[in-house]
Amino acid sequence: MTTEVKAPGFPESVSDGLITEWHKKVGETVKRNEVLVDIETDKVVFEVPAPCSGVLTEILTDDGSTVLSGDVLAKIDETATASDTTEEPAAEQTSADSDRGEVIVSPSAQKLINENKLDVATITGSGKDGRILKEDVMAQLQQETPATSVPATPATEVAATPSPQVTGERVEKRVPMTRLRARVAERLLDAQHNAAILTTFNEINMQPIMDLRARYKDRIEKETGVRLGFMSFFVKAAVEALKKFPAVNASIDGNDIVYHGFFDVGVAIGSPRGLVVPILRDVDAMTMITVESAIADYAAQAKKGTLAIEDITGGTFTITNGGVFGSLLSTPILNPPQSAILGMHKIQERPMVENGEIVIRPMMYLALSYDHRMIDGRAAVQFLVAIKESLEDPASMLLGM
Repeated sequence: MTTEVKAPGFPESVSDGLITEWHKKVGETVKRNEVLVDIETDKVVFEVPAPCSGVLTEILTDDGSTVLSGDVLAKIDETATASDTTEEPAAEQTSADSDRGEVIVSPSAQKLINENKLDVATITGSGKDGRILKEDVMAQLQQETPATSVPATPATEVAATPSPQVTGERVEKRVPMTRLRARVAERLLDAQHNAAILTTFNEINMQPIMDLRARYKDRIEKETGVRLGFMSFFVKAAVEALKKFPAVNASIDGNDIVYHGFFDVGVAIGSPRGLVVPILRDVDAMTMITVESAIADYAAQAKKGTLAIEDITGGTFTITNGGVFGSLLSTPILNPPQSAILGMHKIQERPMVENGEIVIRPMMYLALSYDHRMIDGRAAVQFLVAIKESLEDPASMLLGM
């Protein structure tokens, strides 16, 4: 009995996916629920499990193929054993090399190698376990292509000053955008074209937060296992400000303004695949410890690429922290259809004047980018001031005063 392996049903917001890696080859035994292939969409990577146990008899989609919901990807024979099939693997091919051992070559890469009569031993694979991908072959072809000959210089131009010769290898590597990167680029461009984005700035004295954190972080970590960071303070301060300025928590839908009666805050997290923004839902009902725990869980999932679609869709407000990369000041771009985004930055000691005296304080610049169609300048400035006041007096914020 043959069973078809199909692409999962994608959500409405996802049109298609890209085959990125097959974990099994034709002829290999597979077990039910064992991951067969990864499909990358513009939001997350889907792991497609085997629907049954048996032998993988056919792979219908190569690495790099675009698939739609429900497309047949492969076939499994439930009654066969690995010794029953003698088919050549279609998903990956191997080449023997005395120095490198067994070299794995993707089907699309093997096709290019055959067409151009290349030696596999000269190609360095950038895929998992050294697997040779299509872009590795393309890079090798670029290196081996001889430079275009230049016509001889006319005698009348011989006396011209010769251009300095460029020495050394000048390598270029062309790789396609990942689905996530392409989608992020599209959304950011849409935000620039479809919103009237302005940014207002302020600065905060981080000393009160740093003192409070230093006082309780060891105790909290010992009792709960959660490390108390700065982000939970900013999330809580943002929620308090959003309650005072509901327009910042709203969005535009055509000619309507949608005021959200809940607080779903997105926290931007860097991942190997690019920037992702998982959502902390109903964050006003969360404690600071649960906020920190949720962010840590999301960061771990982002690193492994296991975030689900529902983890990164929705949201009414976003916080991004360029300070972890050393940014002193920036103007964050909106995350549509949201109307505002808060940018955190690097903490830096600076001289400040307090009560007529110059003192050194750990300061951070804050940036609020907002859609001026939805939010007036006055409200944006006051919103950021409200965040500043909460963060510089965290005790009153946590006490609800």
